Amino acid sequence: MSEHLLKILIIGGENVGKSSFVHRYVSGQFSKTYQMTVGVDFSVKLLHWSDKEKVRLQLWDIAGQERFISMTRIYYKGALGCALMFDVTSSSSFLSCRHWKQDLDDKTTLPNGDSIPCILLANKCDLAERVVSADSIDRFSRANGFVTWMETSVKENKNIEEAMRRLVHEILSVQSRLDPIQPGPQDNAYPQLDSEYSGRGVGCC
Repeated sequence: MSEHLLKILIIGGENVGKSSFVHRYVSGQFSKTYQMTVGVDFSVKLLHWSDKEKVRLQLWDIAGQERFISMTRIYYKGALGCALMFDVTSSSSFLSCRHWKQDLDDKTTLPNGDSIPCILLANKCDLAERVVSADSIDRFSRANGFVTWMETSVKENKNIEEAMRRLVHEILSVQSRLDPIQPGPQDNAYPQLDSEYSGRGVGCC
């Protein structure tokens, strides 16, 4: 059985739900209280993708505060896919997505020079005080080269598995088309983690 190792970035502004999204996806649990991510957190999830394939995801939850943006080149290295998240009740978090996507495209490319696959996640769709319309999200997604976009609710566990499955499918599809076949991320580039893991990552001053 073959195993793929995929480094996936989870990026976006502060308080949009990135850490709770990762925790829900990896552990299946939801918590109302989370410590602010400092620098980056790592989590790992092993998927039994098919009868012949396993996929080991390394999820890098990148801090959303401005002071950590300068560190993103280090964190982005070796990434093969990305989920960019915003909060549908915060217009500023949506507007910042343009900056995040530009930063990602500037610092991370596939071996053939293309942008890495990125999915746009409109989180907290369970809340009534929504201020970002589906039409606006759709236009932004199409104009900025996202694979697709999905509404998510970590609290209600809506589209968490579906969003990640769509992203992984796109990453594997892109990887299979790269010619010549590119090796996966080197093991020594990452911390050694178990199949289901979530822990604090590297902080910075």
